[in-house]
Amino acid sequence: MAGKLSSIWMVRTGASAFAVGMVLTQGTPPVYAQAVSSSSGIPYPVKPVRMVTTLPGGGNDFAARLLAQALAAPLGQPVFVENRPSGVVVVDTVAKAPPDGYTILVYSDGLWLLPLMQKVPYDPVRDFAPITHLGGTPQVLAVHPSLPVKSVRELVALAKARPGELNFGASDPSSASNLSGELFKFMAGVNMVAIRYKAAGPLVLGVLSGEVQLIFSTAPSVAAHLKSGRLRGLAVTSAQPSVVVPGLPTLSASGVPGFEAGTSYGIFVPSKTAPAIVSQLHREIVRLLNSPEIRERLLSVGIEVVASSPEQMANLVASEMSRMGKVIRNAGIRFE
Repeated sequence: MAGKLSSIWMVRTGASAFAVGMVLTQGTPPVYAQAVSSSSGIPYPVKPVRMVTTLPGGGNDFAARLLAQALAAPLGQPVFVENRPSGVVVVDTVAKAPPDGYTILVYSDGLWLLPLMQKVPYDPVRDFAPITHLGGTPQVLAVHPSLPVKSVRELVALAKARPGELNFGASDPSSASNLSGELFKFMAGVNMVAIRYKAAGPLVLGVLSGEVQLIFSTAPSVAAHLKSGRLRGLAVTSAQPSVVVPGLPTLSASGVPGFEAGTSYGIFVPSKTAPAIVSQLHREIVRLLNSPEIRERLLSVGIEVVASSPEQMANLVASEMSRMGKVIRNAGIRFE
């Protein structure tokens, strides 16, 4: 069964399928220092490294493949991507892996948000050692043109005047589209109804057809519709204006002070991984994330690179669990 659920792509040094990998690995290879995997003094790495992430088609998989491709050269070993179903399965795979640096998790904020909504077999803090905050994808608050609002303040006023009458499209309760909507309700003090869709595609079609009145969606999903006028963009959910959707103000500056939402991506290894290995992986991965080639590729799918320290990633997890925990409890989001 596991063989049917997972798909593996082997990525070998010098065999780049991505242009960026070719750019980063061409020329005379530099000499890289090796970490020590344990008190035995065995250098790291001495065998292929696996990078575990979700199934193909999303930001997690795109980032993992891109980094695996480029990371093979500095590590001096093949790096392969192993795809697992999102949610508990992908996270628990890494939580139960040996803490030897040969299993790396590339995953979104579902890692630390799912435990707030359901019982899981892992602890997002205790069972993982952060490598870096890879980056984030802001969302766009977009409305159907028939809705008589042209700003966030007008939307809030309309929602307060018509409690329970406005609806927003969302996929499953743990999705960024739903959590952003619930956070908006919570912080703006409005009552709106979530209409469920099975995936992002039908969700966008729902607002285009007028079936729902507004959505929180990633910029790539709605960019063409904003440009054509089939949707009206009101604001972006990031704390600062985003280069992904230039020209749109933030929700925080548009009437909902302090609002911040979207999808965060992190890189982790199992806890108890040797500090020297964590340090080596952090150094090499952050160096790659800060390269113009990889930054540009990630931005093309809406991911803005952060490339933080392990400590900053740990602080983000703790603060987001506290902040979003209040929203999740207030909304009564719970899975059995």
